[in-house]
Amino acid sequence: MSVQTEGLHHVTAIAGDPQRNIDFYIRGLGLRLVKKTVNFDDPGTYHLYYGDEAGRPGSLLTFFPWQGIRSGRVGSGQSTTTAFSVPQGTLGWWQEHFKAIGVASDIVRASSEEERLSLRDPDGLQIDLVASSVSDPRDPWDSASVPAEYAVRGQHSSVLTVQDPTRTLETLTRDLGMTVLTEKDGRYRLSTHAGEPGTVVDVVADPRGERGLVAGGTVHHIAFRVPDEQTQEVWRQELADRGYAVTAILDRQYFTSIYFREPGGTLLEIATDTPGFDIDEPLLELGRSLKLPPWLEPNREAISHAVATIDVPEENNPAVQASARKAGA
Repeated sequence: MSVQTEGLHHVTAIAGDPQRNIDFYIRGLGLRLVKKTVNFDDPGTYHLYYGDEAGRPGSLLTFFPWQGIRSGRVGSGQSTTTAFSVPQGTLGWWQEHFKAIGVASDIVRASSEEERLSLRDPDGLQIDLVASSVSDPRDPWDSASVPAEYAVRGQHSSVLTVQDPTRTLETLTRDLGMTVLTEKDGRYRLSTHAGEPGTVVDVVADPRGERGLVAGGTVHHIAFRVPDEQTQEVWRQELADRGYAVTAILDRQYFTSIYFREPGGTLLEIATDTPGFDIDEPLLELGRSLKLPPWLEPNREAISHAVATIDVPEENNPAVQASARKAGA
């Protein structure tokens, strides 16, 4: 490939109740809701975006919440774990924090350089918090529920589980420009930037694993970063030339996207860093109101009636956060 991805852009997963999802990710994980919009392919369903203060690429976890959806099956051909980066020495705090809100978690030492806190969200999605010896300079969202010194810095990595890793590894190395850093017991670690948080994909071989079923509590797709649409078009052409069934460039309002499926079965996306989430509302108001792209705006009334009423906690507003910190000083 003549160009290289900059790392992870976002992960998109399937949830059930949207209010439960909002409460967990804002108050539990301490992320900011940076966009409340709809699934452009199914406008009767929300698309909720969480990330850092501005929703920068590499910090994002997004959800399609379908009320009453059945639980999916985690398995081969999926991204089976979504991992976020947190500072070293904070996992004990996080474990107590989750215990206080009734969420079970386990600390696992993955290697001499990495510890993980593993838990599941209310829909069963596997979430890991990774404390690594590799520094992460990204600024966190300083939320009311999670102080900045403990807070999530952004995506750390995604785990792809496949029956046969051979062709998946070929896609990630030859076609996406990643490098295999380590391999142990059928688990391969790859990165675009020497293992920096937000640039890592782990491929796990599970030869006898049952195929996954995408529904509640599973990942729909993972997305990689490119700077702009011009670079994205180069990716699209090269992927098509190599035999992938890649989509046209699709306008997602806050970025543009192309999609293709790697040989192991996981749906992958290449998404642009621009234009970003402040294209239709200012930074201080991100996530406060329902935003629609121009082509859906004429249907606002019908869409507003179709989606559930949800309440966004006040701590999602930076002005409220600043006031709370000042009062506590």
